[in-house]
Amino acid sequence: MISAMKSKDRGIPLKGTGEEKMNYKYLDMQTYKRKEHFDYFRSMAYPYVGVTANVDISELLSKIRKGRLPFFFTVCYCVSRAANGIPEFRQRIRDGVIIEFDRCRTSHTVALEDDTYCYCTLEDGMPYSGYVRYAEKEQEKAKRAGTIEETGDEADGMFFISTLPWISYTSLIQPVPVPADSNPRITWGKYFRQEGRELLPVSVLCHHALVDGKHIAEFYRLLEEEFAEVSG
Repeated sequence: MISAMKSKDRGIPLKGTGEEKMNYKYLDMQTYKRKEHFDYFRSMAYPYVGVTANVDISELLSKIRKGRLPFFFTVCYCVSRAANGIPEFRQRIRDGVIIEFDRCRTSHTVALEDDTYCYCTLEDGMPYSGYVRYAEKEQEKAKRAGTIEETGDEADGMFFISTLPWISYTSLIQPVPVPADSNPRITWGKYFRQEGRELLPVSVLCHHALVDGKHIAEFYRLLEEEFAEVSG
């Protein structure tokens, strides 16, 4: 079992939200069961593991169309809640050790009129009914700010979200920084119809020192559950 260090849990400030900080804890690396794997994958030039899978959104799409709901924010809400349901997705590497956030926010790309983009940060700790209006307001604020600047501390507590709504793709190569960061990157493309079902390609890229294939599979399972919850 992964345990926290004896030092106090810490937090970093949140900007523009009702919460004062994002709480996280340090994991005890002496008892961390994946310590050998952690060291092994951290030594690699490209330490990431990624998957693209088609997710059935037939019922969700029907709900969106009937309710005239925003497709992006609906999927983003479900993706965020599914990712937060996986402790390994909330873990980050900091100064050679692991911290685990209580909850992470999403940071998604927003298209601007000059064909560039900015970042918008959202929380998911609310019912879906309130999330859409909140997300629309936050995105308008982000557009007015028009920036992609984020501090290192702020970025640590985020899932990086983007979309490729013009293409139904089967694989995706993500840009990553040097040195490697440890934020999960989640992207989806254009949904398509196959054998009577509506399918959405969803890509996940994670740092393999923290996340294994089993954790990614669990994310897709939770994502299907979140889609079903909103569809109901």
